[in-house]
Amino acid sequence: MCNPAEKASEETLEKIYTALDRGNSFRVEAGAGAGKTYSLIKALHYLIKLKSAMLQKNFQKIACITYTNVATEEIRSRIDNHPSVFVDTIHGFCWSVMQGFQSQMREQIKDLGDDRLNEKIDDAGGLKKQKIVYDLGYRSASEKEIYIHHDNVIELFTVLLSKEKFRSIIKNQYPIIFIDEYQDTNADLGKTIISNLIEAETDIQIGLFGDHWQKIYEDGIGEMVSDKIEEIGKNANFRSEKKIVEFLNRMRPSLPQMEKDPASYGEIRVFHTNNWAGVRRDGRGGGHWKGDLPEIEAGNYFRDVKDKLIQEGWEFTFEKTKILMLTNSVLAREQGYSGISKVFRYTDDYLKMQDKYIDYFVNILEPVSEYFGNKKYGEMLKSIGIRTPRLRNHSDKKVWNDSLNKLIDVRNSGTIGEVIDCLIETQKPRLSAKIEESEEKFSQLKDLTEFEDEADEKFVSRIRRLKSVKYSEIIELAKYINDKTPFSTNHGVKGAEFDNVLVVCGRGWNKYNWSQFLGWENDGVPADKEESFRRNRNLFYVSCSRPKKRLAVLFTQELSESALATLSRWFLPENIFSI
Repeated sequence: MCNPAEKASEETLEKIYTALDRGNSFRVEAGAGAGKTYSLIKALHYLIKLKSAMLQKNFQKIACITYTNVATEEIRSRIDNHPSVFVDTIHGFCWSVMQGFQSQMREQIKDLGDDRLNEKIDDAGGLKKQKIVYDLGYRSASEKEIYIHHDNVIELFTVLLSKEKFRSIIKNQYPIIFIDEYQDTNADLGKTIISNLIEAETDIQIGLFGDHWQKIYEDGIGEMVSDKIEEIGKNANFRSEKKIVEFLNRMRPSLPQMEKDPASYGEIRVFHTNNWAGVRRDGRGGGHWKGDLPEIEAGNYFRDVKDKLIQEGWEFTFEKTKILMLTNSVLAREQGYSGISKVFRYTDDYLKMQDKYIDYFVNILEPVSEYFGNKKYGEMLKSIGIRTPRLRNHSDKKVWNDSLNKLIDVRNSGTIGEVIDCLIETQKPRLSAKIEESEEKFSQLKDLTEFEDEADEKFVSRIRRLKSVKYSEIIELAKYINDKTPFSTNHGVKGAEFDNVLVVCGRGWNKYNWSQFLGWENDGVPADKEESFRRNRNLFYVSCSRPKKRLAVLFTQELSESALATLSRWFLPENIFSI
């Protein structure tokens, strides 16, 4: 006999199969732990069984669009790389369709508003009949070629979707398109897909899989709604035990979930610090700290709660427990990147990698170093973005090997500035286009003793301070962000699950205020604050839905009466403790 979650999952699959049979576009709304990817894979297998012969006869494929390379590889492997399904990232899919529309792209490219690209085109003698190329996302232009940025790919595809001939080409190639994590689709592109592919009745069937409560990209569309989109809710939770699922249902009654095991229990603890008698932070000096505990006190409360949970049976090991820090008042010094934290005014710049240098180090240079150290050279080149290695002979391989060995030495012992100098010299891997532009500007300004523009002076000061920090702090920061310690921010955690999760909610984030968000939930959201409310709600929901067995939440920020009322409704009074 099926457990409740399996029964709900089977009902969802039947609705998906019916929509596919009828040719309807649909949206599978799958909350945390619902098994979204399982539904997507089952839908692909269903279509492969029914339509693969016809698709191959007509030289057509089902398209499955994802937002990460990891998701792309997972889906490909789970359908055994079936030839009737084209699986790629959003950029890969868009470029595969539009690379043949050279004249149309040239017509639009100057109107995208990309000043840096337009400047490069002007420097190359203007727009003529150059070939538009998309490779690693670096902007460049010559008399023969124009290399476009990642953002340009999405922008051009959005514009071309308004052209009937372009839509006809898509239909002839891909009569069925699935979009995984649909909520993270660029907002302009998402609206265009609705108006030009779904509502325009192009006979292209669109299947959307995701959860608008788990939108993580700032420019994502969130919920995609239309009378032409059939909504299919997936009312299952295969991850969490009963008590946690019941909490999630109180938080989100519009998408109730059934737990896998009705006999399971689960534990929830919520701790707040409202009774602390000292003077809280006042928010002066930037960083949005108002209402939070002083840093030392926040650390003390964190350790007290951790000790209490250990006494209750929690195991604080990497395998068993995850600590999600929705604050930055506790960990920078303990984790070994305090020098980086002092360079930036806002924690978002380094913890959410909004700074171009941090983004490059964490997402490119650290994976390259790790893959090289483990002799996974194919993965290394792929992480850089090189799909076809340009290694023609032994000499080419030796250049790469010598360059990367030098990088590893500097990385282990040098400063951030010395690592950058090494990369400028070897070009292996090449710095990102944004950093190259920044370095060019820094080189022009660094020797000035007087600045005409105050912004230039601040820019030089920040880059100089960043370059003086030991690169070892980047290594520790990357471990923190990429979940290689028991601590993490929420970056990259969506989809992950752990036996036990401790969520620490405080201030210091640029765009998050937990007391305010919880208060709005109780009193009503102001008309002009919907976006802010959803941003806070989504992060809180994703964080609190990770555990299988035990969830604890610690608020170092002072909570209003309205915020406490929301917590009582969601978590129940018997699970809330003042410490």
